[in-house]
Amino acid sequence: MSNAPIPLAVADISKFTRAISKQLKDNEETPSHLSMMNIVARAAGFRNYQHLKAAQTAQARVDTPVVPEDIDFKLVEKCLRNFDDDGTMLRWPSRRAQQDLAIWSFWAAIPAATLLQEKEINAILNARHAFNDAPILRRTMIGKRMLTRNNDGTDYLRIEQEPPAEARELIRLLKALASPTQGKL
Repeated sequence: MSNAPIPLAVADISKFTRAISKQLKDNEETPSHLSMMNIVARAAGFRNYQHLKAAQTAQARVDTPVVPEDIDFKLVEKCLRNFDDDGTMLRWPSRRAQQDLAIWSFWAAIPAATLLQEKEINAILNARHAFNDAPILRRTMIGKRMLTRNNDGTDYLRIEQEPPAEARELIRLLKALASPTQGKL
């Protein structure tokens, strides 16, 4: 048995003690430590001690709060200034950190597991920016290993990966801007 404490709470102590008393009367001799733990667990409404322990362990896992990721909201806010009210990027940011974050919004717009020709990828990118420079966006994504292509510039493919926390937040905010049902921010 482990030495980790197993908490036990009972709704009605009278019912609990009656159940223990009944089980003790059914025993002909003094119960062992394990038998006594099983008696207590059954009196509390569990099948046995192992059931009680498993239930408490599962509850501890469920009750453990999820630690929120640290998001640099200031960076997300600064990056959002480069987009209009519909989520279209108006200008390529001059700051590297903002460029690194903004490129994820274009990566998210590219369909997963789909081979695209240069014209198709340009159409996707051009629909989401107003500064008319799809090549810089493609080169940035290729350089950051977010996109692959053949040497002749054909067959572009998005590389699947988990965006950083700031990028997920930016993508979420831009989707909300682009969605008429969610309203403007």
